[in-house]
Amino acid sequence: MDVMEAIRARRSVRRFLDKPVPQEAVEALIEALRWAPSAGNLQSRFFYFIFDAGIRKKVAAASLGQMFISVAPLVVVACADIERVSRRYGHRGVELYAVQDAAVAVENMMLEALELGLSSVWVGAFDEAALSAALDLPGRLRPMAVVPIGYPAHSPAPPPRLEKDDIVKIVG
Repeated sequence: MDVMEAIRARRSVRRFLDKPVPQEAVEALIEALRWAPSAGNLQSRFFYFIFDAGIRKKVAAASLGQMFISVAPLVVVACADIERVSRRYGHRGVELYAVQDAAVAVENMMLEALELGLSSVWVGAFDEAALSAALDLPGRLRPMAVVPIGYPAHSPAPPPRLEKDDIVKIVG
């Protein structure tokens, strides 16, 4: 699948089959995360791959009760490593670059999941303190996204898109 085809085909899926994600797929997802660009190549991000059903339920509860998260066979929690980025970039690194680093890595992973026949959804609605406590995150890590991953139990329709003139202005 070429890149634009993958971008257009990716959907947010919230219903998953009761089928484990194979280890070789997990390794491919990790590689997609590892190769994402980052500010100053600091790679100021860290990821939790959660297979344990009890911990997935805690993550779902911390995600404002979105219990579909607990049904996915794999939940990835993307974190910004604010200590790693703050040493070089200070406040701007903590507030922006670390967030961007985690975000671009998650998008890489979501596209790789699609290539592997898996589906995912980006969940940003969570109680940060509750999620941090559920995973016993060290103080240097700030959760940025919860990403349930698994084999899809449905195929959502394509979402509407704004026209290009509504989102882009060509200058020059």
